[in-house]
Amino acid sequence: MAIRWTTAMLDLPPADLDATLAFWLGVTGTSLSPWRGDDDEFATLVAPDGDDFLRVQRFADGPRVHLDLHVGDDEAVRAELVRALALGAGLEHDARTHVVLSSPGGYVFCLVRDAGHARRPGAVRVQTPARSDEPRAVATALVDQLCLDVPRASFAAEVEFWSALTRWPAHTGSRDEFVVLDRPDGMPLRLMVQRLGDDDPRREVTAHLDLATTRRAALARVHVAAGARVLADGPRWTTLADPSGHPYCLTDRDPTTGRLPD
Repeated sequence: MAIRWTTAMLDLPPADLDATLAFWLGVTGTSLSPWRGDDDEFATLVAPDGDDFLRVQRFADGPRVHLDLHVGDDEAVRAELVRALALGAGLEHDARTHVVLSSPGGYVFCLVRDAGHARRPGAVRVQTPARSDEPRAVATALVDQLCLDVPRASFAAEVEFWSALTRWPAHTGSRDEFVVLDRPDGMPLRLMVQRLGDDDPRREVTAHLDLATTRRAALARVHVAAGARVLADGPRWTTLADPSGHPYCLTDRDPTTGRLPD
């Protein structure tokens, strides 16, 4: 059974939820659905066009972002569970309607029923402020990638696991430490596996969201004004932290193709 859709879930602790959710609603141009679940713990960030692929969960042990893989009906979820376990996944929780698993390196993800989503949303237009060295302009941005941050010792195993699980071919990205999985056409989130440096203290796999953007520097200022803070600047990306402190990146990739410009 092929993966039919991908969703990123923002797992936010109650103390940071309001400010962080308001931030993500603002920078993605989405609106909030009604809360649902036994304790009103889940909601959807509803895109102005296309089908949703961003959601939020009240989660005491956050902040983090986890991945939901939509695989079909209940029978398909059971079949993919068996296959994921055979590939090396760990079973965290079986709710029957969905299954919580962990990758060999410890990253939590879910297998869920497919709801028929098929229309990838388009990029959001953002009015950037004018500066003396940069005129006011319209930029575009789109959350379009989940990046798995993997310690060096786990890197090869994680690449093999995720490529086998998704059935998406893997290839080296713009740098040797990046491996990109080729998503099918129309899939909202692509996956990238990033090898962490030897000096990075993390010992388990974590993840962050990446936005494909135009006018990255101007958009970074928009995000800072909305409540983010800049952590680092790279040649083709800017790493920021949202109001909960969780990192994410703005990149120079094209919001339509997901690729870096030539």
